Amino acid sequence: MNDASKKSLSESVAAKGAPISEAAAGAILTVDLGAVRENYRRLKARLGGVNCAGVVKADGYGLGGAQVAAALAAEGCAIFFVAHLAEGMLLRQALGSRPAIYVLNGINPGGEGEAFEAQLGAVINSAGQLAAWRAAALRAGHKLKAAIQVDSGMSRLGMAAAEVEAVTADPQGFDGIDVTFVMSHLARADEPEHPANEQQRLEFERLREMLPKAPASLANSSGIFLGQPFHYDLARPGAALYGINPTPAEPNPMLPVVRLQSKVIQTRMLEAGAGVGYGHIFRTAAPLAAATISLGYGDGWHRRASAAAFFDGVRLPFLGRVSMDSIVLDISALPPDRLKAGDLVELIGPSQTVDQVAGQAGTIGYEILTSLGHRFHRRYVSG
Repeated sequence: MNDASKKSLSESVAAKGAPISEAAAGAILTVDLGAVRENYRRLKARLGGVNCAGVVKADGYGLGGAQVAAALAAEGCAIFFVAHLAEGMLLRQALGSRPAIYVLNGINPGGEGEAFEAQLGAVINSAGQLAAWRAAALRAGHKLKAAIQVDSGMSRLGMAAAEVEAVTADPQGFDGIDVTFVMSHLARADEPEHPANEQQRLEFERLREMLPKAPASLANSSGIFLGQPFHYDLARPGAALYGINPTPAEPNPMLPVVRLQSKVIQTRMLEAGAGVGYGHIFRTAAPLAAATISLGYGDGWHRRASAAAFFDGVRLPFLGRVSMDSIVLDISALPPDRLKAGDLVELIGPSQTVDQVAGQAGTIGYEILTSLGHRFHRRYVSG
């Protein structure tokens, strides 16, 4: 193999999202697009006649933005939200010209032309972004679509009250802007009894009254479950589409979407007193059957999520620390020789949900999904 071929192979293997065969991968990530579609249907049912978008930022929460968006589009979703201009451009290539795609973080200075070429709508979060988008519309010679975001109490993105008052006082403030939505974002929607939710809703009502008349959007995944007063004209679910529980204090109303399985590399018998893994934080008290699997923090598996894998429904605890590319399991609960090299153990799936893994790691399901790496063989199934 010459140097050019070696470089080409290296770039191909390293490329984010490059397909990896099942034989070449150490682990398999299965994404159930049928479950994504069913979750969208369930959210739509709760919304009644209210329109429902799909949030597919961060490459579809790490599961494949193009694949997830195509499944949602097949279910009738016609409005999508991403975080960055680059994500929007890639999604436009994947979906074609029909769906509306909005960039939640707004358009970076200098990116207006690329956004216009990709037919992307901007989410306007500041007077500066509004002025830049207005200038882009003037250059384009026609109106450009935009959603105006107001800060109703999260203090993250969106125009604060003083800024809303300032831009609405300018008679030319919205020249060239086709305001398609006025929106905001809830900070504590997963806490349905918290008064901050109603406080934000009332502030949202107050601010949107100052702006050009347009459909309103407030509810995220958990916000949909706060009830009709929060639904307005458009809901913007993200996490719930991917099987993360939008109602943490109650049973999950969503279907699971993800299954993560890792291959066994080898099995062995450990003698009493054997130290396992970096730092020997675990030592065997008696002889113990162990297996090493091909998964680690290099694949996005959090070191703090040191709990267990499953095989035939049997829990196999982790031994010692999670390494970059491997984890050691206690397989003494299995019959001798039941587990062998090449078998698959489950890390996320029927025996252990993404929310449970997140709890073990002291984080949230969002971070677990978006951390999952690109060394996996990815399977997309429809049910």
